[in-house]
Amino acid sequence: MRIISVFVIVFFLVSCSRDKLEEKGFSVNSIVDNTNSDNLDGISKDSLKFETKPSNVLLTGLTNYRITTIYKVNYNKKNKYSFIGSNYFHSNYSELGNTNGNRWNYNYVPGLEALYGYNMVNISHYNILENKKVLFFDKPVLIKTLYYPSFSKDTLNFEPVNRDYFMVSVYDEDTNKDGYINVKDLRRFYLFDVNGENKQLLIPKNYSIIKSEYDSANDFMYVFAQLDEDENGKKDDGEDLHIYWIDLKDPNKTGRLY
Repeated sequence: MRIISVFVIVFFLVSCSRDKLEEKGFSVNSIVDNTNSDNLDGISKDSLKFETKPSNVLLTGLTNYRITTIYKVNYNKKNKYSFIGSNYFHSNYSELGNTNGNRWNYNYVPGLEALYGYNMVNISHYNILENKKVLFFDKPVLIKTLYYPSFSKDTLNFEPVNRDYFMVSVYDEDTNKDGYINVKDLRRFYLFDVNGENKQLLIPKNYSIIKSEYDSANDFMYVFAQLDEDENGKKDDGEDLHIYWIDLKDPNKTGRLY
């Protein structure tokens, strides 16, 4: 009997000032630029109009494709020092993923690396052969987790695992209409093709993603999602929790398990 490996997505972003920023997020209303270099108030306020910087170029398992994480520039109000978030990775250290037939190289699941970071607001996709850059999102969003093809050569049950898609868990809309995009909104889950295009929802829009589990016997991801029953755009106690499955061999194949 095969063991189902369980991996829970860490729900909160990591940073020294994490709690404060996650509660605030960024405003969906633009603000007026402040050109006075001695006064950073116009910059320190979170909004859709803010500075961003790239962090790192990520090597994917697709030779001709590279992705770059884009972060919001943050300012320390006391000393006006600027900083951006860093890339962190969800890792798997279970015995199942490190046996002869299963070499996951400590990735979240075989063939996929899972990345998160403080105030990650977009992903840049680059096609080396075509010299083409594509942004995953056409406006800033609050990215929770990025899943992308692993650079390492992973195996599952002695078979090589090759993924040719990207998945992103994200807060991309002010669903609760409080004026901010933050973790109080509904969390969506999207699929992108190998070119970083053709975005589509993996879980219905009126749900908020809670966590995921991995089934190594079927190469499925189980996604736990809370239904926004009263349609108020946020998670409320007592609302139904459903489970959807995603076939990681072909994530276009999905269904509801519970």
